[in-house]
Amino acid sequence: MPILSINPSTGKTLRHFDALTPEQLEAKLALAASAWKAYQEVPLEHRALCMRKLASLIEDETEELARLMTLEMGKPIRAARAEAQKCATACRFYAENAAKFLTSEAVPTEASSSYVRFDPLGVILAVMPWNFPLWQVFRFLAPALMAGNAGLLKHASNVPQCALTIEALTRRAGFPRGVFQALLIESSDVAKVIDDPRVAAITLTGSNPAGSAVAAQA
Repeated sequence: MPILSINPSTGKTLRHFDALTPEQLEAKLALAASAWKAYQEVPLEHRALCMRKLASLIEDETEELARLMTLEMGKPIRAARAEAQKCATACRFYAENAAKFLTSEAVPTEASSSYVRFDPLGVILAVMPWNFPLWQVFRFLAPALMAGNAGLLKHASNVPQCALTIEALTRRAGFPRGVFQALLIESSDVAKVIDDPRVAAITLTGSNPAGSAVAAQA
């Protein structure tokens, strides 16, 4: 079944995308798993460099990103500009503060040395809604990638161009291939991704029934 990008104001189809085949989805899952194995070893300083570059790209292309949001899901252009700028701010915030957030914390015990260490989980699936098509993704993407995780995005089916644009931005910023990928899949395929042993965690923004369904399966 095709995934359509439709201007909600005019009803005009902007772009037409084919949903991933089972073979294509498997290839993306395999790529995410292999990319994460290497990426978790990338120094935090280099992750921060890429994240700052990502912030700069968003700032430089705010108008284009805002226009895309407006065309694809109807957000007023002024609000869309503010949303893009907020995403850039989040990227810079985590680039500058991740080292502090990820520093091990000493814990007093009877042992000679005890501490809490913050390690990446692995490949994380994000199921995100259409109403804030960039911000809902970046509020997950920025901390997750700075912590050394890889991300898979199942965005709302009516914003496929926003989803693919976010993936393209991460690649242009220098993040390795496969570290962040958009999955153009049907909602019925989400369960398969959740069940995949290569997916370590799921984050979702959506309705209570959707959250309950994902939590029950995960």
